[in-house]
Amino acid sequence: MADILIKNGYILTMDSEKPEIIKNCVISIENGIINYVGPENSGPKKSGYVIDAKGCVVMPGLSNTHTHMGMTLFRGFADDMKLNDWLENKIWPAEACLKESDVKAGSDLACLEMIKSGTTACCDMYFHMDETAKSVKESGMRAALSYGMINFNDEEKGKRELDISKKFVRNWNGKENGKITAMYGPHSPVTCSIELLEKVKEQAQKDNVKIHIHVLETENELNTMKENHGMCSVHYLDKIDFWGPDILAAHCIWMSDRDIELFGKKQVNVSHVPLSNMKLASGIAEIGKMMKANVPVSIGTDGCASNNNLNLFEEIKISSLIQKIHLNDPTALPAYDSIAMATRNGGKVIDEKTGIIKPGFKADIILLDLKKPHMTPNKTEYNNVVSHIAYSVSGTDVKTVIIDGKIVMEDRIVKTLDEQKVLENAENAAYELFERKNEK
Repeated sequence: MADILIKNGYILTMDSEKPEIIKNCVISIENGIINYVGPENSGPKKSGYVIDAKGCVVMPGLSNTHTHMGMTLFRGFADDMKLNDWLENKIWPAEACLKESDVKAGSDLACLEMIKSGTTACCDMYFHMDETAKSVKESGMRAALSYGMINFNDEEKGKRELDISKKFVRNWNGKENGKITAMYGPHSPVTCSIELLEKVKEQAQKDNVKIHIHVLETENELNTMKENHGMCSVHYLDKIDFWGPDILAAHCIWMSDRDIELFGKKQVNVSHVPLSNMKLASGIAEIGKMMKANVPVSIGTDGCASNNNLNLFEEIKISSLIQKIHLNDPTALPAYDSIAMATRNGGKVIDEKTGIIKPGFKADIILLDLKKPHMTPNKTEYNNVVSHIAYSVSGTDVKTVIIDGKIVMEDRIVKTLDEQKVLENAENAAYELFERKNEK
């Protein structure tokens, strides 16, 4: 008997290279795993719980492969500023006042926001990561978490940072039936010494975990690395054999064709972060070239200080549109490919058994309500539901969320978190944080 049976919906499995919507089929979930997708008369005869998905798209949950959950408290705090001013005069002074309780409140809010907009898994890098891990555990989300290491060539600080990370990996990797995994999180090639990066690579291999790092986010990083080392970040780290499929590289805006070719050869995972890149005027990543070079590309939101929300459906739409205008080609990055970046590609980064609706895969599934003005018409053969998902969906269209076979949200009601309490705690934490900052 199935634990959950989903029926009557339009199923987008993401298990093919071309768009395909399956109708008149059911999805059976047992012990957190999808065990059947097909005609109802051939499926399980009984179910513990039936979800009627009539009028809904049933699709894999979204994976946000680059964010900073604790930064939800910074939403609206530092807008319309140049990057150095934004960092040095706003973000860093405020972060210096962060307490563990602030990160917990911000992470609770981030989990709530992501669940309500269809994100079932994320990669997060920040400080006080034990608090973020607690939030993920309580929310029921899936996450790959890392402590953000910075040492600015200070050898002793680098040792302390690595010790913190090793302890975090030891305490959290594989927790919650594998829903929580750990990564090492050296911030960037500019903020971390080559010695620290070498030790991180060695330790990550020893612990059999991945690495999450910012790479060539800004032109300033490119110029600084060339001035100091005679080459860009990509080739500088290639000297220590840093790159491989165990690396998640965020942003990757200022990459040359040679850099892209290297990433394709080494199968480095790239997290594309279009809205944050646009807001901070950092540039446009060459996602089209990366895909042609066989670079695995997923999508992230970055933190709320540089994006303002964690709605991955916005990133799906903008990812496609920005490539079209950048390349002056309306066929660039079609709708389905953009959705794939946020589902199966992101799934491969966080958990290879997620991101696709298929027997044997973990049941991380969302239902989108098609019965909305901006999603109509949707029932004729002439109206492309895949196009609706990429270009019309709002995060608020997410009706139900299932993670690891557990119903985390149903009919817009989150079952794992007290929504009102989360909102109040975040509001109070943000107020107290900025009061502390202003007193300094």
